[in-house]
Amino acid sequence: MNSNPRNYFIAGVVLSLLGAICFSTKAIFVKLAYRETEVDAISLLALRMIFSLPFFVVSAFLSSARTTNVQFTGKQWLMVAFIGCLGYYISSLLDFIGLQYISAGIERLILFIYPTLVLLMSSVIFKQRISGVQWLAVGVTYVGLLLAFYGEVDLNQQSNKNFVFGSIMIFTCAITYAAYIVGSGRLIPLVGAAKFNSYAMTFACLGVLLHFFVSSDQSLFTFSNDVYIYSMLMAILSTVVPTYLISEGIKRIGSDNAAIVGSIGPVSTIVQAYYFLGEPFLTMQILGTALVVIGILIIGRRRKTSG
Repeated sequence: MNSNPRNYFIAGVVLSLLGAICFSTKAIFVKLAYRETEVDAISLLALRMIFSLPFFVVSAFLSSARTTNVQFTGKQWLMVAFIGCLGYYISSLLDFIGLQYISAGIERLILFIYPTLVLLMSSVIFKQRISGVQWLAVGVTYVGLLLAFYGEVDLNQQSNKNFVFGSIMIFTCAITYAAYIVGSGRLIPLVGAAKFNSYAMTFACLGVLLHFFVSSDQSLFTFSNDVYIYSMLMAILSTVVPTYLISEGIKRIGSDNAAIVGSIGPVSTIVQAYYFLGEPFLTMQILGTALVVIGILIIGRRRKTSG
């Protein structure tokens, strides 16, 4: 099946790389939509989910129709629904709110600390021991984050209140997403990655749409064409496509290697933000990003050697 293991591995690296870059475009589309149209966070998120939902419903149906399908227990249905909504409804809502007030580069940088939060949660909840090297990685990561923050706060002195609020929203998003990763890590071995992802995303989409219809009196059919274009691009290029690219990448190179390749995410966002949004390259931000990436790589390498 794999006549050339080297090419198979390289293809996995390329797929994971493309998936990480696609994921990093989400912040760009959100910022463009806020800058060029009149749309609020919950409406934009609802449109993203509307365009994404058909793909995940079809995928859920296909995964359940397989002969190898594992039936969910009642408890697993509740857990998949809860974890899916936590990871892609609550987290996404916090992310979209935060992006109204901070740059795309800083947003991606804050979100990228989620592996350190996963490490800390696993230690507290499941009593997994954190090694000295892992503590070093956590320290390096947060020093990098503080450096990047220093440059950004200095640039945003006039709107510092909004910047701090937006940063808190994104950091809370990172916490909820880390909780999603911890929870999904317990469920995926039991039910399978493809089926879990499809149903978790479907529940998340339904949660967002329910929130929209309960809390908003805005019609989803009155926006300018640009809003629908950005929402569709976000749904396909930043949600559906990277989900399957990274799943296939993990299948070929393993989750540890895929996580390391995913370190390109913050760098990709900063470069795209510079070209598409006109966000500046700040020396402190670049240095901080480098330290965050180094910290995540240390954690990834440690997991690989200890696994």
